[in-house]
Amino acid sequence: MKDIQYTKGDATSPQASGNKIIVHVCNDIGGWGKGFVMAISKRWKEPEKQYREWFKSKEDFELGKVQFVQVEEDLWVANLIGQHKINKDENGSAPIRYNAFEEGLKAVSDFAKKNNASVHMPRIGCGLAGGKWEMIEPIIIQKLSDNDVEVVVYDF
Repeated sequence: MKDIQYTKGDATSPQASGNKIIVHVCNDIGGWGKGFVMAISKRWKEPEKQYREWFKSKEDFELGKVQFVQVEEDLWVANLIGQHKINKDENGSAPIRYNAFEEGLKAVSDFAKKNNASVHMPRIGCGLAGGKWEMIEPIIIQKLSDNDVEVVVYDF
């Protein structure tokens, strides 16, 4: 089991050797234009392009699914659909869907193990998705850290 490492810095430029995966939470309505995705799009065009194509194709585009987009030889961006729409729903619930987030992280864990990769992220799910870190962190520990996947969380 590994502990989550917390560091100051930019999650779009992971400070680690070897294979790396940058994970972020996407919505299930094909929207890409606010929050951390802007930092991703500044560096690479592919993740947004492939996310939009995936949305249009409707193929397996649903909560809990993950799309891995290779952006460099040793780096992937994981578009994890863990957010329902973009605003609070009629019950006042935030867009984050913790069960979908959990399902997506399981896929990230499998991909990380297969590719011997570390996982890098900002405090995902806590910005526009409206999630609470105290709910998100235990899921990250359970799905990634407990499976011996190295995780680095960046505070900008």
